[in-house]
Amino acid sequence: MSDYGPLLDALRGLRWPARRAVGAALPGAHRSRQRGTSGEFTEYRVYRQGDDPKQLDWKLLGRSDRAFVRLTDDRAIVATWLIVDGSASMAFPITGSSSIATKWSVARAVAIGLGTVANASSDPVGLFAVSADGTTRLAARTRSGTIAEMARTLDALTCGGREPLAPLLTMTPVSSRIVIISDLLGDVDALLRTAAQRTAAGAIVECVHVVAAEEIAPPSGVYLATDPEHTEMHRVLDKRALASYHAQFAEFRADVARRWRAAGAGYTEVRTDAPLPRLVRQVVSLQGARL
Repeated sequence: MSDYGPLLDALRGLRWPARRAVGAALPGAHRSRQRGTSGEFTEYRVYRQGDDPKQLDWKLLGRSDRAFVRLTDDRAIVATWLIVDGSASMAFPITGSSSIATKWSVARAVAIGLGTVANASSDPVGLFAVSADGTTRLAARTRSGTIAEMARTLDALTCGGREPLAPLLTMTPVSSRIVIISDLLGDVDALLRTAAQRTAAGAIVECVHVVAAEEIAPPSGVYLATDPEHTEMHRVLDKRALASYHAQFAEFRADVARRWRAAGAGYTEVRTDAPLPRLVRQVVSLQGARL
């Protein structure tokens, strides 16, 4: 298993509030759509016949001569499902150096970091991953050892294939938070359609777009580029072709960001050349900021 210790140490105390109120569930760390008389105080409501007299604010009754009940936002748990893309394109860049981060190594670390933060709030954490080994699933759990099991599972997988991610979204409960960690070079259109449907049904969907630093700024020179998921496709990249590539890749990133947000989902781009704790905090802070 990779050494995630330094990453997890850097994330201690970090919390990840759901981007919006969740459906009624077991008591937990997230705002619930259910209103009650326990939890965090939000406002008063005039006492109605049938209300529990124990919930009356007696001090306010004494001051105003009117009976009010204290209303609160209840708190709930929300299961977090991590859908991690291990298709062939995630192995980029292919080098002989272990010091150069690939999209797959960053995706695994971000998944472990996010899973740890969610698990620290007693949220169940589950996993789907696609790779050369097919589709892997770990049930959502809160028990001790959940994150360690997830790390061992992800580290044992090999990038490869081009399994679609969209069907996996429909295999998670609509009351959950679904986090897709991918380079979005596969079934992005189907993924967006399914994400919009799941969001409309009540799920909280987040997209973590993994982009390699080498994709944004390829080294100068002339290359023969091969699509890792369609190996019969080749293209010579020279100075002129690289200029066109830069424009098209920037347009692609801007377009997917716009489309994910239009679908009602969260969107965060993470780069492989950034420190891992910063990437996890980036995802958590951007999603939490839209509460």
